[in-house]
Amino acid sequence: MDALEFVMKWLVAPVAAFVWLLHQRQAEHHTELAVIKSQIAIDKTNHDRELKEMRETVKAIFAKLDSIEETLRHR
Repeated sequence: MDALEFVMKWLVAPVAAFVWLLHQRQAEHHTELAVIKSQIAIDKTNHDRELKEMRETVKAIFAKLDSIEETLRHR
């Protein structure tokens, strides 16, 4: 009976505590990764939207320049 108590006290309990600690840290990492992935998706969406707005602005500028050029050529 003493041997069983020794094994439980000095082998099984520390291993169980270590496994529990690993599980807790893995759960934290899983949550952090989910948050990071979500933030990356939001950042990508915002970047794509800003890039689209910039393209539209550049197109509007070129259209305006074309109309100015057209006006100047007809004078």
